[in-house]
Amino acid sequence: MKQQPVLSVKDLSISFGNNKVIHNISYDLYENEILGIVGESGSGKSVSSLAILGLLPKKISKINSGEILFNQQELTTLSTKAFQSIRGNKIAMIFQEPMSSLNPSMTCGKQVEEILFQHSKLSKVDVKNEVISLFEKVKLPTPERVYKSYPHEISGGQKQRVMIAMAIACKPDILIADEPTTALDVTVQKDIINLLKVLQEETKMSVIFITHDLALISEIANRVLVMYKGNIVEEGKASTIFKSPQHNYTKALINSRPSLDARLKKLPTIQDYLNNAISNEVVTANQRKLEHESIYSKPPLLEVINVEKEYVSKSGWFSKGNTFKAVNDISFKLYEGETLGLVGESGCGKSTLGNAILQLDKATAGQIIYKGTDITKLSTSEVVSLRKEIQIIFQDPYSSLNPRIPVGQAILEPMRVHKLYSSDKERKAKVIEILNKVGLSEEHFNRYPHEFSGGQRQRIGIARTIALQPKLIVCDESVSALDISVQAQVLNLLNELKQTFGFTYIFISHDLAVVKYMSDQLLVMNKGKIEELNDADIIYSNPQKEYTKKLIHAIPKGL
Repeated sequence: MKQQPVLSVKDLSISFGNNKVIHNISYDLYENEILGIVGESGSGKSVSSLAILGLLPKKISKINSGEILFNQQELTTLSTKAFQSIRGNKIAMIFQEPMSSLNPSMTCGKQVEEILFQHSKLSKVDVKNEVISLFEKVKLPTPERVYKSYPHEISGGQKQRVMIAMAIACKPDILIADEPTTALDVTVQKDIINLLKVLQEETKMSVIFITHDLALISEIANRVLVMYKGNIVEEGKASTIFKSPQHNYTKALINSRPSLDARLKKLPTIQDYLNNAISNEVVTANQRKLEHESIYSKPPLLEVINVEKEYVSKSGWFSKGNTFKAVNDISFKLYEGETLGLVGESGCGKSTLGNAILQLDKATAGQIIYKGTDITKLSTSEVVSLRKEIQIIFQDPYSSLNPRIPVGQAILEPMRVHKLYSSDKERKAKVIEILNKVGLSEEHFNRYPHEFSGGQRQRIGIARTIALQPKLIVCDESVSALDISVQAQVLNLLNELKQTFGFTYIFISHDLAVVKYMSDQLLVMNKGKIEELNDADIIYSNPQKEYTKKLIHAIPKGL
């Protein structure tokens, strides 16, 4: 007898205004199964899962056709009140961004208790014990401390575990995990994936796991749906889809991610696959050797000598502060035309080191020599003129762009501040030239940040950075929030700009596959110190330290 599905989505179509975003999709979810839904931003994977829980925005969205059956019960016609007994109780969801999903004014323990008070008849004491037990189950260190902590007092990985504890509190039949590991370190990501697997095996719940990373989905899912522009373009066992994808879009998703084995000159993008315009040209070991001989024959552009950054935390007005060294005795050299990869888990000190080099957060000790000058001793006005030489590309382009200023003006403004070119007319012409270089056009000049996609906003951030013709650019997690293929486009763009303008990069990331692809040298940080520093390829093929081995082992490699 054929197994009955726990959830059936049949011919579902959804519109936002006049724009149809989901086109007659159908799929089943079975008991005790992990179903992966993979695709890029805008493919419809999150929208279709929000429809299951009745969480689509009422005024602007509409289910045009189809039905969603949960244990044979039709969900699309349920009232808000009827949904309350299902949400969190029978069907639960883990969202992508735990910081914005948790209430900052309530302790973590109280937030999980709320769910249990609503859906169970447990006493106050039993509810507290159950929450502590849930925190132990999701392997939170010191559950009692986390119970009393506010979200800002715990790490990103711990916040995600609190969200998982909340989601499984009522032992739901279905758990929807929407990009639950996107912004997490590779080691934390592996922990969360393993945790979800263990919880699923224990509870026999059905899981819908949504992501844009096929390598990641192959490590957790039994079956996979691939979504593209609101359609399901491929469906099958995870092993089959990963090893022999049929649709060009699926092939692109697998291959847009940098390989750990070969270094392609240009990463393939979705469009390359759809247009059959893939280049498989690789950078050979000999080409890389010759390039390195040229780079390292010159004097260093930047020298970091015994740099430290210390913070003092106080627990009360009169208490003696505790000192914490975020960066501890770091020394390295950076050469013109080089890309130095800076990698490590959250809290290892990599962004703090980047900020010290940028003079955004002064080092407590040590020297930072740029073009022969110790920039830690510069006056405020000298630091302002240094800004033109050393620039940063931020992780989140949306929050680093002013929503009230058109993007053309946002790129032009720093040119005006640093008195580049003789008039605004000349500056505008230069901005349009730069927009073209980053794959945008003149018509984008007067548009506002909210009118662009995430990938386009990152291009605008890059355009604003290169507008000042800097020598050194710090890329701080500048591709970590992007889809795989948009990430490929941005990485290709950074490499093209490096060739064109002779930029030098410090490339900070927790994604080791990306760092290896981009870097000449690799600096691995752990707890504020240098763990390992060497040629990127040597570190990957032959890591010396246990910490580095752990990082490399945690990279999702697919089946």
